[in-house]
Amino acid sequence: MIASLTGKPQPYTSNAIIINVKGVGYQVHLPPSLSSPLLKQDKVSLFIHTHVRDDTLDLYGFQSLEELQLFKLIISISGIGPKIAIALMDKGVDSINSAIQKADVDFFTSIPRLGKKNAQKIIIELKPKLGSLEDLDLTGESPDSKEVINALTGLGFTKKESKNALTQISDPNDTVEIKITKAIKYLGINK
Repeated sequence: MIASLTGKPQPYTSNAIIINVKGVGYQVHLPPSLSSPLLKQDKVSLFIHTHVRDDTLDLYGFQSLEELQLFKLIISISGIGPKIAIALMDKGVDSINSAIQKADVDFFTSIPRLGKKNAQKIIIELKPKLGSLEDLDLTGESPDSKEVINALTGLGFTKKESKNALTQISDPNDTVEIKITKAIKYLGINK
């Protein structure tokens, strides 16, 4: 299974790009608003969901583990396929989470081919699973990661900001101190 890809993006369709990794081009489906910004970059890294059916093998790409995890939760719902889920992901994790918490059926029915019954199903099935996306363990935290997140939250950053910074800067060879330093710099630049 392909879990992530890093390479040069090339145009393909409005909701998919090709990522060239050492001479091999992988077609990756994306939320529609993401492909244009990615094509402006020389090199991209995406977290990948590999979706296998009898007749196809499709790749779906996301910039964060949080997006990937939410996508997986959405497609785990009976009747919601990856094409509808990727269109929904274009709305953003925070907006989707908010709509689930508020039981906003209209938010979901604004997605093409997503009817009222499936919108209600998304709300009913995901509300107890999400609580808040901040509570989900999306990093598979190691003891070092927990130490870094605790240090960052002790400095006043939220747990969500700390986890995001850790996924963006993490190098398994770094010491805890280096990870904290890198994360603080990352959070300072992206504030």
